[in-house]
Amino acid sequence: MEAKPTTEAPASDLVFGDPGTELASNRTALAFERTRIASDRTLMALIRTSLSLISFGFTIFTFVGRLAVDLGSPAVTLASARNFGLALVLLGVGLLIAGLFTHYEFLTNLRGRRSRLHDLKLLRTGPQYRTSLTSVLALLLLLVGLLAVLGMIARTGPFG
Repeated sequence: MEAKPTTEAPASDLVFGDPGTELASNRTALAFERTRIASDRTLMALIRTSLSLISFGFTIFTFVGRLAVDLGSPAVTLASARNFGLALVLLGVGLLIAGLFTHYEFLTNLRGRRSRLHDLKLLRTGPQYRTSLTSVLALLLLLVGLLAVLGMIARTGPFG
């Protein structure tokens, strides 16, 4: 008589010793991961929008400002190009700050919910989320945006 290989886990390896609870726990853990990844995608959309605003603002500041000086146009002055470009850059920086704050707040809430389920022994793994590269990129873009604002206002720095 040949022994059949079994794919069933011993009851001691299962949450509460029940396969149904184990499957529900795995589905819930994966749902948390999907939610975290969706939050990162939302932050990436904010990064793209902020990057567009910052780059358009800086381009208007440099290109239209130089064009106004070279042509001596009374309709477009250096000050108007600077003010409009600065407004766009500040809007992009503000959007990025708001997006980072919302992302951090959402992940803190998500960690808390996952932690409560872990404490109730309904999830095997705890709420350990690593810092995402999206958050790091957003912080670096925020630094670039702030340097651009400084360069536009004071005409100093790497973007002045």
